[in-house]
Amino acid sequence: MAENKTQATGASVDEFLAAVEDSVRHRDGLRLLALMREITGKEPEMWGPTIVGFGRYHYKYESGREGDAAAVGFSPRKASLSLYGLMYGPEAAELLPRLGKHKTGAGCLYVNRLEDVDQAVLAELIKAGYRHVTTALHSP
Repeated sequence: MAENKTQATGASVDEFLAAVEDSVRHRDGLRLLALMREITGKEPEMWGPTIVGFGRYHYKYESGREGDAAAVGFSPRKASLSLYGLMYGPEAAELLPRLGKHKTGAGCLYVNRLEDVDQAVLAELIKAGYRHVTTALHSP
């Protein structure tokens, strides 16, 4: 069975964020780093070459495929900030309409700039997503 291609790498989160060229993405990446660290109580780690993740959970599909993934995380991509794990909690359906300017797709939440969203709602989405995958699902 194929391995999950997005795995923890041991690469430096600080070096990754320092290399983000766009000043807004860099600033927002540092803000997300602090916010997710505070909410999860976990230290960040790189997942693949571009995802900063916090905490872990173990998944297993009916097909037999299984692995570990970051509980929540982000990537300061050129097109937008990609936020991972924030849409899994049951509270997400109620919180997303209050978030502000965003897009969703394939389990990800996309934000152009952190100033476009309500910071309190974003924090609640992070808390709910993290809580869901680390308590409702099995965590290592």
